Amino acid sequence: MRRVGALVWKDLIVEFRGREFVGAMAVFALIAIVTFNFPFGLSAEQKEDSGAGGLWVAFLFAAMLGLGRSLAIERDRGTLEGLTLCPIDGGTIFAGKLISNVLFIAIVQGVSLPVFAALYNLPALSPMVLAIALAGTLGIAGLGTLFSALVSTTRAREILMPLLLFPLAIPVVIATVRATTLVFEGNTGEAWPWFNLIVVFDVIFVTIAYLLFDAVLED
Repeated sequence: MRRVGALVWKDLIVEFRGREFVGAMAVFALIAIVTFNFPFGLSAEQKEDSGAGGLWVAFLFAAMLGLGRSLAIERDRGTLEGLTLCPIDGGTIFAGKLISNVLFIAIVQGVSLPVFAALYNLPALSPMVLAIALAGTLGIAGLGTLFSALVSTTRAREILMPLLLFPLAIPVVIATVRATTLVFEGNTGEAWPWFNLIVVFDVIFVTIAYLLFDAVLED
């Protein structure tokens, strides 16, 4: 755990000094949320459905900006090679990068959700929505961290990353959008089965990514 904490602290310091990921991700998410507000309209009959879909599209594509470069920039700078030479296994590196990516996406969500709540007049800051956002982020970041390492050595990584991530992330995205919609509609009790489904996918995806990460780094 100390090694994982050291990796996370290193990523936070690098981001604080360079501001390469969070700023771009937050700007993209805010632009997407504001843009989606105009075609959906505040008086739309199904504002909850369209709002939840727009919110998670913004989060997904914003996360893609950070996840796509989380390992690529480490490899370009030679940092990843140094990490593999340290007396730590690939699972430890994965855990550190996963926590860092979740924190970065969570910061973006913390900036975006108040804006979304103000524009759409929906309870986006309710505890259940925050829990859904965290659970959905964990599943997407788990897959994204694995695929980021997988495509970091290729020149077409910006193209391969969404091609690999989007199909496998569909179950998490569907569950998060449905759960968020139900909370927006005031049916929080009906959202729990969808939330539990997100947690199941998180466990599966993060476990598989953890087990495969060492082999991906060696390749």
